[in-house]
Amino acid sequence: MTTSPETAPVGTTRSGRPRVVIVGSGFGGLFTAQALRKAPVDVTIVAKTSHHLFQPLLYQVATGILSEGEIAPATREILRWQKNVRVVLGEVTDIDLAARTVTSSILGRTTVHPYDELIVAAGAGQSYFGNDRFAEFAPGMKSIDDALELRGRIFGAFELAELATDPVEIDRLLTFVVVGAGPTGVEMAGQIAELAHRTLRRDFRTIDPTQARVILLDAAPAVLPSFGEKLGDAARRQLNRIGVEVQLGAMVTEVDADGLVVKDSDGQTRRIAAATKIWAAGVQASPLGRILGEQSGAEVDRAGRVSVQPDLTLPGHPEVHVVGDMMSLDRLPGVAQVAIQGGKYAADAIKRRLAGRPPAEPFRYFDKGSMATISRFSAVADIGKLKFEGFIAWVLWLVVHLMYIVGFKSRITTVLHWMVSFLGRGRSQRVATQQQVYGRLALEHLGPGFSVSKSGGPKDDAAPAEDATERRSA
Repeated sequence: MTTSPETAPVGTTRSGRPRVVIVGSGFGGLFTAQALRKAPVDVTIVAKTSHHLFQPLLYQVATGILSEGEIAPATREILRWQKNVRVVLGEVTDIDLAARTVTSSILGRTTVHPYDELIVAAGAGQSYFGNDRFAEFAPGMKSIDDALELRGRIFGAFELAELATDPVEIDRLLTFVVVGAGPTGVEMAGQIAELAHRTLRRDFRTIDPTQARVILLDAAPAVLPSFGEKLGDAARRQLNRIGVEVQLGAMVTEVDADGLVVKDSDGQTRRIAAATKIWAAGVQASPLGRILGEQSGAEVDRAGRVSVQPDLTLPGHPEVHVVGDMMSLDRLPGVAQVAIQGGKYAADAIKRRLAGRPPAEPFRYFDKGSMATISRFSAVADIGKLKFEGFIAWVLWLVVHLMYIVGFKSRITTVLHWMVSFLGRGRSQRVATQQQVYGRLALEHLGPGFSVSKSGGPKDDAAPAEDATERRSA
């Protein structure tokens, strides 16, 4: 049995209670839903994945420390006891502010969700600064698919190097380039260096993994610029100690399968031969931001973020709240705490309106600080006027990240895997397959019609003219 491809409004509630639609199941969307647990509303969460992603630990999935389940629990499981929430899988393709509807689509099935209050927390994706062609060879770090693909590329590079006989080819395979010296790039480069120098050093017979090159590139003149000069310099020194080559003032101008071209601050260009490239520079807000801007008149910046009112709503639309990476307000950073606090604030605004209470004061972000781990037992932390580095900062990083991992079971298994990786030399999650590496590219080549035809989706949708697998559909 299949559903019709025709668009059909759903979401009206028999209870007659106000309908709250939340777009996105990240920090902003999830914390908004949880804050509405006791509110007299019916909540629908629409997200293109069925899990809540703890994005700050994606690099640990990519480097074999954690499994994807530990940082991406099912949204339904998290909210299973919250009876006023419904979770719907689908990618939001349109928002109609005048009609107060949200349209989502998944595998050819289109659904329209009416709302009385709307929370837009669709987050952000990787930005290649207008060079989207780089994505084919340098995956970002924004999804579970990204992390698994990178895991396959990283571990696969060592396996291919073991088979190679040409020294030049071995050098290319054992060169890993991370673009972007922000927290994600620093953490990723540090963990690849630890992989090469500790975890894999005794696992191969032909190659010496400790000879691998790990290069961290950034066009900026500093590492972790948002942390300040002192902590940035401390991070750079520690990266150098563990074998990471930090190259600043280096702008990537081209990327291909065999390497990348870099333009230095003096205008000279050079080529780095590298099989594995990782893009950790820049973010681009969800395309929904431009849809909201066009309909409300709100300004949208170059990164796709929507300028919101001090109460996180759109001009002329007090029922529409934009939180997290999609909003632009007071130059707030795109970090989890901004999304969490914004989501709670939006939920409180809805509850106040329902109770007939006056609006709260304008949104004020409380900065709880920033942290980045560099290597085993070493991190940097910027907490208000306090700045930590080394082991103390690393312990703080562990505690804070454990606090925000959702679920008791995930916390326990995370601690166990951290013990294996940090106290010993092992990595609990080293499974890597060709499908992880090439699946994304293959699906993009086949086009969206392929997945619809293989999913049992709507039969009267236009099907691909040819089955690329040369098999009959089930």
